[in-house]
Amino acid sequence: MKVLHIIPSISPKLGGPTQVVLNLATALRKEGIDVEIATTNDDDGKLLDVPLCQCLEYQEVPVWFFPRNAQIKAFLPSFTFTQWLWQNIKNYDILDNHYLFSYLPSCAAVISQYQKVPYTIRTMGQLAPWALAQSQLKKQIYTYLIERRNLDKSAAIHCTSIGEMEDVVNFSVKRPKIVLPLGVNPPEIIPNAKQQLRNKYGISSDIPIILFLSRLHYKKRPELLIEALGNLVKNNCNFHLIIAGSGEDIYVNSLQEQVKSLNLANKTSFVGFVSGYEKDLLLQGADLFVLPTYSENFGIALAEAMVSGLPIITTPGVQIAPEISQSGAGMIIDGELQSLQDAIAHLLNHPQLRQKMGENGRQFALQQYSWQTIAKKLIIAYQTITNQ
Repeated sequence: MKVLHIIPSISPKLGGPTQVVLNLATALRKEGIDVEIATTNDDDGKLLDVPLCQCLEYQEVPVWFFPRNAQIKAFLPSFTFTQWLWQNIKNYDILDNHYLFSYLPSCAAVISQYQKVPYTIRTMGQLAPWALAQSQLKKQIYTYLIERRNLDKSAAIHCTSIGEMEDVVNFSVKRPKIVLPLGVNPPEIIPNAKQQLRNKYGISSDIPIILFLSRLHYKKRPELLIEALGNLVKNNCNFHLIIAGSGEDIYVNSLQEQVKSLNLANKTSFVGFVSGYEKDLLLQGADLFVLPTYSENFGIALAEAMVSGLPIITTPGVQIAPEISQSGAGMIIDGELQSLQDAIAHLLNHPQLRQKMGENGRQFALQQYSWQTIAKKLIIAYQTITNQ
């Protein structure tokens, strides 16, 4: 079986979605499936320095990069990709499209319909109420012209949680649903990670570290976390906040100004985009992971925190919030300022509870978020689709 995964961008700066497609392709290939990825050379607004229009090994996965049309940055169009896929789609048994409301997966679905090649769609949380409310009119027009038909003609919709499946059903999509979580790779254990992290950033060994690790975007609400900590510091609450991630300069500068205005500058470190060892060090060395997001499809960063043994505070907007709660891996709060403050203060004051939640999350993630288990189940779904 030969499968083509299509995603608008695999820029490292995009975090979770990039990791998902690369890790999923790797897991499928280990199970004997011939998988390739087609994407653009977009690098979160800039351009990746990669060879174009040829299949190359990128992080051990065969990837086709096509030029993003520089004149139109919205929807990341690539007309070169359109021509290539029209000529080559018959080389694949099935297409696996990542995202809605974006050129590459939408174009691939249309071509698949004309050339009668089955395809699945990963909605990536784009049908959640919060997501649909963003640029609402544009999405309504896009849905009417393109996306509704693409959804209705798909072989199946891949949902990563029951919550995401409910969003798909509420959008009146009647196609079969595949409910499979995403995976996470267990990290290499870093000896004395907590002390190493404190040495790196000059933090005392008796000060708990709060970690925010995600793309810096208003959807994730880092400003709410900063405001909550600004209130807690008035009550002599002891902590150090590490904010890891990249975002638009204007937004990042506004967060830094907020930190200064709340007298948190000596209690906060902005470390920028992290990956590899640096990321593992943060996840293993911190004491608490907080993501007060409006909406999150699966939340790879949350799964990574769980498998690293880090207790979590997040909101019901995360579609794996029920799993986090039921496994005892963290606290789900309503996303209001007071409840966020209270949850942080409670866990900072109860280190044994933090440790227990962290271990609960680690065990749950190791059992439920194995890439190889997910890949095997997805292969069965692919085989069912191609046999039909």
